[in-house]
Amino acid sequence: MTGDFFDKGWASFAPEHAVEAWAAHALDHAKRAVQAPENAHLHECEGTWFVGLDALPNDARGQLEGGPSLVGAAVAFATQHCGGWPDLHPAQLSVIYPGYPKPRAGENEAGFRYRRDRDAAHVDGIIGLGTPKRRFVQEPHAFVLGIPLTDAATDAAPLVVWEGSHHIMRAALQAAFADITSGALSQVDVTDIYQKARREAFETCRRIAVPAPLGSVSLMHRLTLHGVAPWAPGARAVPEGRMIAYFRPEMAGGVAAWLSAP
Repeated sequence: MTGDFFDKGWASFAPEHAVEAWAAHALDHAKRAVQAPENAHLHECEGTWFVGLDALPNDARGQLEGGPSLVGAAVAFATQHCGGWPDLHPAQLSVIYPGYPKPRAGENEAGFRYRRDRDAAHVDGIIGLGTPKRRFVQEPHAFVLGIPLTDAATDAAPLVVWEGSHHIMRAALQAAFADITSGALSQVDVTDIYQKARREAFETCRRIAVPAPLGSVSLMHRLTLHGVAPWAPGARAVPEGRMIAYFRPEMAGGVAAWLSAP
């Protein structure tokens, strides 16, 4: 498993009863979060995507009030091989509904085409700022861990990854930072080299749809290019949609560690 993860840049951990119990309890909290008036602004793409940033009210261990601990093979693996188990932020609730993708508010035609045809593929933590948009490493995550909360068909807007793309991204980003000797690394503009690396990944890496049965966990390398596929016509899901809780804790050591760690 260890070698495969660092070679491919992602892993899917088989369903476990402990994870399924965590997900079942989290679903109740998630349903309330999706309907909460204070989260109305998190519904995007003409109602086909609930972005859900920081929407799940878990504690720093990932536990929800009255619910079981967040444990299992994926947690153990990340703890041992991805720099330890840091304090967790409130999880993102990524909820997709039939009809996704529709244009996001303020999204231009080129942006929507990229969402539709390239799954809005990105590396987490590389943030677009300003007009025109430029990209900076402002959120250096340790890993990306996803837990399905609902049962959905494999073609109901699954997470997709470009297998091995983290190797391309690492080489490109290390080159971008190679001559930086002063100043905040989070202020280095990586736009051009990031876009070039992304194109290389599209051309050379396999696009994989990640399975997401209840009780399973997906774990992505922090530099893996990934996105969300369109909802296939007729794809099955429960009324709550395809819902996944994501944890992206920040990496100890900041951008420098993000660039150099395994």
